[in-house]
Amino acid sequence: MTQPSFHAAVPTTVIWDPALLEYRFNATHPMDPVRLDLTHRLCREFGILDDPLVRLVAPGIADDATLLTVHDADYVGAVKAASADGLPAPQHGLGTEDTPVFPQLHAGAARIAEGGRLCAEAVLTGEAVHAVNFAGGLHHAGPARAGGFCVYNDAAVAVQRLLDGGLSRVVYLDVDAHHGDGTQDIFYDDPRVMTISLHQTGVSLYPGTGFPDETGGTAPDGTSAAGTVVNVALPPHTGDAGWLRAFHAVVPPLVQAFAPEAVVSQHGCDTHEEDPLTDCRLSIDGQRQLALDVAHLAEEHCQNRWIATGGGGYEVHRVVPRSWTHLVAIAAGDPLPLRTAVPEPWRDYVRRTCGVETPERMHDDAELWWRSWELGYDPADAVDRAVMQTRKELFPHYGLDPWFD
Repeated sequence: MTQPSFHAAVPTTVIWDPALLEYRFNATHPMDPVRLDLTHRLCREFGILDDPLVRLVAPGIADDATLLTVHDADYVGAVKAASADGLPAPQHGLGTEDTPVFPQLHAGAARIAEGGRLCAEAVLTGEAVHAVNFAGGLHHAGPARAGGFCVYNDAAVAVQRLLDGGLSRVVYLDVDAHHGDGTQDIFYDDPRVMTISLHQTGVSLYPGTGFPDETGGTAPDGTSAAGTVVNVALPPHTGDAGWLRAFHAVVPPLVQAFAPEAVVSQHGCDTHEEDPLTDCRLSIDGQRQLALDVAHLAEEHCQNRWIATGGGGYEVHRVVPRSWTHLVAIAAGDPLPLRTAVPEPWRDYVRRTCGVETPERMHDDAELWWRSWELGYDPADAVDRAVMQTRKELFPHYGLDPWFD
């Protein structure tokens, strides 16, 4: 069972500048910015960035006013100080093995955050309907802490700018292998934002959060945000069929009920079966389908307003560039067919510069099919049990039946 692809080119902003490669912790860190360079080069080879409706925007370094829309002042000061003096700030998650300190820490992270703001500005002004910041998706950065390779939360910056620009409700949708804990924390008490995260369960993967009973708090004015935090904690080794079944069993009904005016999505591709840091089993085919499904939600419910980011992804040569090139093509309204050949000049470049042999095709030849929830709930299936836990927690908030809707 698959959703049909769509072909409808729309004005699209893509954030890119080689300066984004400066967000590099050290030479051996798994978050190697070569993945961004290779994604940009692959998009170029396909001509995606030459489309007259695609506008490439180079971000500067976000100012404090932008960062302070989602982060605490003491935290921003600590990041700047750590960048300047090289000293860790463990109380803010800076200087750990995951998130070490380096001189360009503040500037590199703030440039990515500025990309998020520019995406939101483009959508708010109507310069773009879709926007992509594939260098972004730093979803573990919370109000006052870094973690999991993330320092400033660009996706949260984009969401907050949309709200400050006049939108009344925004959905943040995260399909990274890891729980989007930082974004959830930033908006936990805000009833205007629904955060949805599908991820490998925190029982077996960092950051150890993201369970169905985390459902939202209370705004400062006393307004309840209960029902605006959605977590689907999937078992290890979940593949395309399980992930897509979970997505379609939970996300479309809640998005329809919440009635957002924009979608901001995080497309970490560390869900891939070749990723060295996770235990998921998705294919490029499945990740592409998820991007199509998110685009469809934006088209159906949000007048097509959609901002997409990158995120995790640590098979940096074979997986990340293919997955995010599909994402950019989908955002631009002209999806690449799955069986498209990977351009040989790009493969040659990776071979020469990285010493890596890359796949010949833009797909993994996966059998892409999943069971609709309407076919029934199987209590013996671990994915179905995870889905039902989430549906039981969240669906009653919107008058939906966890068993049937």
